[in-house]
Amino acid sequence: MAFLPPSEQPHPPRPPQQPGMPAGPSGVPFAGGPPGPPPWAPPGPLGPPRPPAPPGPPPLTVLGLRARQWMVVALVVGCTYLLTTGVSLTAAWTTLNRPPTSAELQIAANKEVARRWEAWPAERIFPDRITYQPIAGHSEYATRTGIVPDTACAEGVDDVIANTIRRHECRAVLRATYVDQLQGIVVTVGVVAFPDPWKADRAYKELPGAQGPEGTGGVSPALHAAPFAGTASARFTDDARQDRTIDRGGPYVVLTTSGQVDGRPAAAVKKERPGEPFALAPQLGHTIARSLSAKSLPDCDDPLWRC
Repeated sequence: MAFLPPSEQPHPPRPPQQPGMPAGPSGVPFAGGPPGPPPWAPPGPLGPPRPPAPPGPPPLTVLGLRARQWMVVALVVGCTYLLTTGVSLTAAWTTLNRPPTSAELQIAANKEVARRWEAWPAERIFPDRITYQPIAGHSEYATRTGIVPDTACAEGVDDVIANTIRRHECRAVLRATYVDQLQGIVVTVGVVAFPDPWKADRAYKELPGAQGPEGTGGVSPALHAAPFAGTASARFTDDARQDRTIDRGGPYVVLTTSGQVDGRPAAAVKKERPGEPFALAPQLGHTIARSLSAKSLPDCDDPLWRC
């Protein structure tokens, strides 16, 4: 028997194809019937399709916003409040720790001047001795004989003056008495305190001006005389008033009234005295007014200042 090479060997006979049976790719019929679906094919429906599920209840909202949206709103509002608080605290700290402005220093200085009548000791307002010049180029000292403890506005002046200063909100009338170096002239000085310079200026313009001895009697209305027992001013009473002056400094009006230490009534002086016997009175008033109204540089660290 001779062997043929594989390419020359005859093919085995094909089985007859039954009618209705599909053939394979090489024309050989599939055994056992038609092939099923491949293993990777999706499974077919097992039954009729299910009806769609009914819709659920609508989500709960407040003012058109859901809970999660309200959380976002609360977070934004909270952050805004925190930012605003931080800015406010920073601004407050900056304001409290910055140096005062020129306007604030000016206001503080004005307030300090207006408080001097009650903040300063009486001995500082009315010094023990005050320099004056009876004639040009010659200086003498006036000596204080006493300070009046009563500061009521109506008690320190005549009624006409009291009505005027009360109308402009008088706070107090401080009085002290001085005698000149020769102890021949006595002067009572009165400081009328007002809330501010504007009220003091209006009162100053309405009060009676200076008046000296003219041989017509005493001067009235005027500041009440303040005698002190045991001193050279002991005999100085209202009847002995022969001269009055007025001055102003800041929120203060300074009045003076003068006479002679022997207490002679002004009505008894029929002739005008030669010279200027009461020249020290306006000088004393001006010195006290200038001292009270002179502004100082504010020291905001000092508790006496209100910056």
